[in-house]
Amino acid sequence: MTATSALSLPRTTATAARVLRQLRHDPRTIALMILVPCVMLFLLRYVFDGSARTFDTIGASLLGIFPLITMFLVTSIATLRERTSGTLERLLAMPLGKGDLIAGYALAFGAVAVVQSALATGLAVWFLDLDVVGSPWLLLLVALLDALLGTALGLFVSAFAASEFQAVQFMPAVIFPQLLLCGLFTPRDAMHPVLEAVSDLLPMSYAVDGMNEVLHHADLTAAFLRDITIVAAVALLVLTLGAATLKRRSA
Repeated sequence: MTATSALSLPRTTATAARVLRQLRHDPRTIALMILVPCVMLFLLRYVFDGSARTFDTIGASLLGIFPLITMFLVTSIATLRERTSGTLERLLAMPLGKGDLIAGYALAFGAVAVVQSALATGLAVWFLDLDVVGSPWLLLLVALLDALLGTALGLFVSAFAASEFQAVQFMPAVIFPQLLLCGLFTPRDAMHPVLEAVSDLLPMSYAVDGMNEVLHHADLTAAFLRDITIVAAVALLVLTLGAATLKRRSA
């Protein structure tokens, strides 16, 4: 039987359920996805114990960056295992479309991202006293979108790696430039004009901008809506590209 092209909710949810069952038997991966961002925020808070204002300045940004990085790492490795083990090839030999497969993976990791983002946001706002002018729910929304973006990027780059080591090697190429240029270390408008122009093309820049909008504004702003729209659109685009990388034969 050949894979179908139409997206099917039952096939998508069945794929998501299978991925979640696999994750349930891998406590180390669950800990990496859910606990590590919280631990990093906790450490950061007490690194700046004598300067709570510094934590307020960068804590919101990292609240979006940490989920993106961890979801990218875990998703790229987990998907690569499926590719190299032949699981994806066997699944695509069934009545399962590429869209169903990618959407199923995104749904499964997205469910984990909801838990991850909720825990990290709750910890930062209610236990680590992150001073936020806007609604914590908007922080949660941006953190969730960032985690979904990390998932999408991980699904996409897994197509270009032949081993788990190679998947990890994509982090310096895909994540680190965004980390340096997103405005975390210095305002983007203070960078060299060429670097500022490059940063305008990177989705993590808009993730950080969105967090900063919530940090400083009580109400929804046009800039915030622009930022989350761009992050969501890039995630959707990368998921679409990820579906295009699926082949009948595993890499």
